[in-house]
Amino acid sequence: MNPKYLFQRKSESTRAHFENINDCYLLFQKIISWFPKTPREYIVACIGTDRSTGDALGPLVGTYLSEKKPKHLTIYGTLQEPVHATNLTEYIDHIQNNHQNPFIIAIDACLGKPNSIGNLIASKEALKPGAALNKSLPLIGDIHIAGVVNVSGFMEYAVLQNTRLSFVNEMAKELSNLLMIIDAQLVSTQHIQATIHPSIDKTKFSS
Repeated sequence: MNPKYLFQRKSESTRAHFENINDCYLLFQKIISWFPKTPREYIVACIGTDRSTGDALGPLVGTYLSEKKPKHLTIYGTLQEPVHATNLTEYIDHIQNNHQNPFIIAIDACLGKPNSIGNLIASKEALKPGAALNKSLPLIGDIHIAGVVNVSGFMEYAVLQNTRLSFVNEMAKELSNLLMIIDAQLVSTQHIQATIHPSIDKTKFSS
């Protein structure tokens, strides 16, 4: 990936609980503001594995998003074809070789403080997959969205394995909805609208 990620300053970030309509709307506005105004191909890279309930957030998002058939987003990482630690480099190479000037939104699960569980954290920087498990994996993404699925600090691998799938599933549904609303703001992969379209109804962010 671009070496600039190795030396960038602390990134701009924002968060919202996936069940909070107003906060998710503000999150959406912030993410929109980060999109490029020049032509790009828009990629959603959903990182994770279906072999761990906590780490299944990415593949679930990719699956739900694929079923919605977005017009302007190309999706990598589903339950059937997950993007995970052992094939991440291969997918990064594939994206760079098969898409012109891609703008990548990376999606992944993460662990955090108890009062952060359920938050979607969007950051204007590349994702560091496997950070919670101290894995050394390549960076991916121009921006990323991480979903806090459980508590960090002790036996992270076991915590991910024992995270409730129903909770992760609900978060994945809402995140896929958010990405579809973003997709609706993209215009033929040529540019993103400079302002939020007035027809967007905040109730679209509800469960």
